[in-house]
Amino acid sequence: MGPGELAKSMIRKTFRSAGLDVRRYRPVRTEGDELNAMFQHFGVDLILDVGANTGQYALKVRQGGYRGRIVSFEPLAEAHARLKLNARGDEAWQVHEQCAVGEASGEVDIHVAGNSQSSSILPMLAAHADAAPHSMYVSAQKTAVIPLDAVFEAYANGSRAVFLKIDTQGYEWPVLQGAARSLERVVGVQLELSLVPLYEGQRLWEFFVEDLQQRGFQLWSLLPGFTDPRNGRTLQVDGVFFRRSDA
Repeated sequence: MGPGELAKSMIRKTFRSAGLDVRRYRPVRTEGDELNAMFQHFGVDLILDVGANTGQYALKVRQGGYRGRIVSFEPLAEAHARLKLNARGDEAWQVHEQCAVGEASGEVDIHVAGNSQSSSILPMLAAHADAAPHSMYVSAQKTAVIPLDAVFEAYANGSRAVFLKIDTQGYEWPVLQGAARSLERVVGVQLELSLVPLYEGQRLWEFFVEDLQQRGFQLWSLLPGFTDPRNGRTLQVDGVFFRRSDA
């Protein structure tokens, strides 16, 4: 045993005599770190953050080290106001005017959840409400809806690799339908994959895996999502897809 190892052994013995255990510190790798590793690998320089709520996703990837552009979309008035406050001072983070993103332009009623993040255009099913009673709807408000195709070029012009994140609580399919042209320019997509129906009329995980594969994407990563605390059943995960090199 060399002098360095001997010194470490003596230090450990000293701490153990006091009831303490000394181990090498290994920083916990966060979801933001994982996402940023993917963004670096694929050269992502623009994130379209659909269903931003108050900016939790953008803040997470910023903490993970992503420094590229972000454009956030949010339909709820109160969440949109807080989103703008969170983006203030970040020159590379832009907030689109308050609206939902869907299949076509128009206006729709959105159900406002008690926890805000579970708000959706679709009615909530019992599987969701029973697992998270605090997410039950408490009100509704009207919001404008636009297809992503209507604004994509304005934001993506000059970007080399665009990443589309969708967090719309069961409304993912209308978002993709309104982004048919945009998806041809997108290098990656992240969206919620429900394993069981949580919102009325939503598509489940198998549909999106197959649909995105047909569009030239491959499933790259699965990130933790929504679990029923009563029985430990996973109800929803986030799927991250990136374009195949042969697509």
